Amino acid sequence: MSGNLRVNWSSLRKAAAAMLLLPLFAMPSLARADEAPRALPAPAMAEPASAATVETAVLAGGCFWGMQGLYQHVKGVSKVLAGYAGGDQSTANYEEVSSGSTGHAESVQITFDPAVISYGEILRIYFSVAHDPTELNRQGPDDGTQYRSAIFYADLGQQQVALAYIAQLEQAKAFDAPIVTRVDPLKGFYPAEAYHQDFLVNHPDYPYIVFNDLPKIDNLKRLLPEDYRENAVTVGAATP
Repeated sequence: MSGNLRVNWSSLRKAAAAMLLLPLFAMPSLARADEAPRALPAPAMAEPASAATVETAVLAGGCFWGMQGLYQHVKGVSKVLAGYAGGDQSTANYEEVSSGSTGHAESVQITFDPAVISYGEILRIYFSVAHDPTELNRQGPDDGTQYRSAIFYADLGQQQVALAYIAQLEQAKAFDAPIVTRVDPLKGFYPAEAYHQDFLVNHPDYPYIVFNDLPKIDNLKRLLPEDYRENAVTVGAATP
């Protein structure tokens, strides 16, 4: 499939979302971000002991609709926000981020209970079924640095776990190509516009969601059933 087609579809997604319209047309099959889901080993490195009852993880791996929808089905997760990370607050809006010139990546902020699910397990899901970590600055039909694979760590512990897990997966040759996921310090997370929140839950028949994102949830249930929950936790009316 040509790069131009991927760019055109990305522009179509932006325009449709901005107008809050659901298309009535049938979309042809596109390359999918879940094209190589796989069951991966858990991270060998354990997180530092913590008395915290709530932690957050910020991850980028393509369109935030699918990333949010996936983690909303993960046990131990209490909230998932779609948003932007990697750039300045002044450019944290969909129109500017979609230009690919802001430094932002479409991201999700995952709030979770570390007594139920560890940060390492959050990353295991990320590498197993959330996206393809060998794709550089693109996922599925979407091109640009705003769709890059990136882990934004909040502290030294998260950084160490992320780097160690990537090294573990590389050593095990878990993927056919090198992992290109960036591990960057979190400078800020900025929630996306309200119409982006809960997009997959609210629009499960949207063609982009059907082709690119619903399979991720099926793969989570199939490959990591211990992490899957049937009912999604949603942002709801309290979205910023």
